[in-house]
Amino acid sequence: MSRVNRPYVGIPSFLRARICEDLSVLDAAIAVLGVPFDEGSPFLPGSRFAPRALREHSLRFYGSGRGYYDPETRREYLVEEMAQGLIADAGDVDIHPANAERTFANITAAVRAILDRGAMPVVLGGDHSITYPIFRAFDEKLHVIHFDAHTDYAPFENDLQHTNSHAFRHIAGMPNALSLTQVGIRSLRHSPDQVEPIIASGNRVIPMGEFRRLGPAGIAELLPAGSRVYVSIDVDAMDMSLVPGCVSAEPNGMSYPELRDSLKAIAERHEVAAFDFVEVNPPLDVGTGVTAYLGALTVIEFLGQICAQPRWAARRRAKAA
Repeated sequence: MSRVNRPYVGIPSFLRARICEDLSVLDAAIAVLGVPFDEGSPFLPGSRFAPRALREHSLRFYGSGRGYYDPETRREYLVEEMAQGLIADAGDVDIHPANAERTFANITAAVRAILDRGAMPVVLGGDHSITYPIFRAFDEKLHVIHFDAHTDYAPFENDLQHTNSHAFRHIAGMPNALSLTQVGIRSLRHSPDQVEPIIASGNRVIPMGEFRRLGPAGIAELLPAGSRVYVSIDVDAMDMSLVPGCVSAEPNGMSYPELRDSLKAIAERHEVAAFDFVEVNPPLDVGTGVTAYLGALTVIEFLGQICAQPRWAARRRAKAA
């Protein structure tokens, strides 16, 4: 008799993927890496618990282990990836409390190890400071698409450099960042020096009004077709009514379909090199864990869209060979 495998049974690896913490022997097309770090959050801690919560809620999508089925498209996604064991859970980066630089070095090393094995990193945060050490693991030049209520572009002052408000100030100045497109920006807690220098440097800040004029397809069309992109998704890109388990949630955010369709359009038009999902805070979440559930859904659905593209199918065949 086969196992029933209800979501509350067993060790919660992401989508029940096999666990491979020794990255030197990683054999997968996709590696899911947890970064349970929230010392970059200057207000309330708690997002260190998000990778575990996202994994637990991912089990609700496991079903028969044959991927997931979307009634709207009447199509199954991630079937080959799950059936052929092409997804691995790479465990969590080791965190050195009160030593952000050491933790960041561990993050970069883990992502580089995944890339060296030819797998696509999918990173579960943690707060948004982690995107900087993730992105610096890449040697290739990539366009960066960032979904968020905030630019996370604070000046380096008062000896602060590693908070969740600084990640994209680091990234924008890196030689492997071809461009920075920030989508969903709206918080009134910005200062001019968190927005105007981005625009002056030739990068893009897309506030919610412009996002709604462009639509999801228009966001994807901001870059040349076929661009290699890194995508960073803060859960507060969505409206605060949807994400009670988020410290920095803001009103006038995206609906889930707006974010979902934007990610789908990016997957269809561009080649996604990696992505991260950050800022779920389980201690603040309601009893059902709705924010963590929404986070797991976003990651799984985006991954499904990436793997549904012909370019990915070609990569999958090459991996099998």
